[in-house]
Amino acid sequence: MTDESQQDWFGQFAPAAGVHHAPPQAQEGPRRDIVFKRSANARSYRLTLGRDGVATATIPARGSQREAERFVEQNREWLERARLRQSRRPRAAVVWTVGTQLLWRGGFEQIRPAAAGEKPAVSLGSDVFRVQRLEGDLKPALESRFLRIAKVELSARAWELAAQTRMNVTRVSVRDQRSRWGSCTAAGVISLNWRLILTPESVRDYIIFHELMHLKEMNHSPRFWACVEEVCPSWRESEAWIKRNGGHAGL
Repeated sequence: MTDESQQDWFGQFAPAAGVHHAPPQAQEGPRRDIVFKRSANARSYRLTLGRDGVATATIPARGSQREAERFVEQNREWLERARLRQSRRPRAAVVWTVGTQLLWRGGFEQIRPAAAGEKPAVSLGSDVFRVQRLEGDLKPALESRFLRIAKVELSARAWELAAQTRMNVTRVSVRDQRSRWGSCTAAGVISLNWRLILTPESVRDYIIFHELMHLKEMNHSPRFWACVEEVCPSWRESEAWIKRNGGHAGL
């Protein structure tokens, strides 16, 4: 799920975590502020605003450019509001140095020097990470360690919740996704963004439940949200947290 904003033909807001369609072929439209793309997998017209500020209008297989343009105009006010919200959202620090405050396991922690033997190390809360040096940008080194931790912890939790909900998952992967929190396929493959390790456990579980329920409903219909509600009654609180803090996680 990205924290990417989305509007579909039915005027419903939907968490981008459920966006799992294959990348469509790009087709530039006549409007300079909108990119029009046709997707064979899309069932309806969709308007999204990416984290890079680019708005994309998706055209379903049987749709038309003209109808897509009409859909964009009908949702122009929504797009402007989404852009305004995006401009006001907090963003993660570009460079991480000693003293930088980061989102880590649901809370904000300051990077501090830590004693860890002969090699330099820093701490985030109670977690200690070895680094090559304390000077300069620590982001590449720390993110690589976060990714390793996430691959272990998120995969284990996904399999645990899959067993709990009796969903037939075939594979779980943890990747560096740049525009969504998670995705799934009809074949039972669940992909999770490593940045979920930065969020509270409740948010992590919500995203996993969200993707698992797509194995029942590959859409965002009322039936899908009823499935989510059944396994994760607090999903609305998690969605609110993502909207408030997703920028701190770099999405």
